[in-house]
Amino acid sequence: MTFRAVQTLKDVNVIACEDTRTSRKLLDFYSIDTKLMPCHDHNENKAAKQIMGLLDDGKDVALISDAGTPLINDPGYHVVHLLREKGFDVITIPGACSPIAALAASGLPTDIFTYLGFLPRKGKVRTVLLQRIQQARDTQVFLESPKRILKTLQALQTLENMGNRPCVVGRELTKIYEEFVCGTLDEVVAHFAAKDGRGEMVVMIGAGEHQIADDAMIFKALEKAQAKGLSASASAKQVAAQFNVSRSRVYDLIHPKTEEK
Repeated sequence: MTFRAVQTLKDVNVIACEDTRTSRKLLDFYSIDTKLMPCHDHNENKAAKQIMGLLDDGKDVALISDAGTPLINDPGYHVVHLLREKGFDVITIPGACSPIAALAASGLPTDIFTYLGFLPRKGKVRTVLLQRIQQARDTQVFLESPKRILKTLQALQTLENMGNRPCVVGRELTKIYEEFVCGTLDEVVAHFAAKDGRGEMVVMIGAGEHQIADDAMIFKALEKAQAKGLSASASAKQVAAQFNVSRSRVYDLIHPKTEEK
């Protein structure tokens, strides 16, 4: 908490928060007795209109979340979107944000990165995101729970050329048991296979080496894809995405064009 944040929470008329019981513990620590109102996933649209009504009456409202920064995988988007749409001022006061805090201490490139939030637990969307991480040329950042961390890392490990990619996992950031696990993806998987992790995790995967694909590389990747039972169409789509080349180029290797006489 910054001095500015503490003073702001004392000065506003109402504080909108995810769980009033959780927030009250923090506010009591700083002797903040401002009135609270709930604003969480299940009532956010209603809360947004209530907040707008308070602002219309000339009152000031602060928005906080149980941990971290509102809107970053926390409620608040509908509130801010509505208020911006109606022309109200929205001011941000920087504070704790686990993805940014983890990146700053990771040792991985931070000039360009992609934040993916929590990965889906299953389904096609999850598969697409895992492949996106595999193909990325910038640092990939996502959140994961302690129950799923090993399964997710192992899923990434099975993808081609992923085992040696740099990986950093930050857990329990800013708390007593803060820890960073660093190494290759293979090494980080081994760590969590031997030791249970606790607390919310921030996972960061470094970029892979950029390869200029020649026909031999593409054809070899096609053979591997088809050996797994993928159709010609599915193999072409996967390999085209893997090497960032056009699908037509891959198709031409599957079905070579005959020269015209």
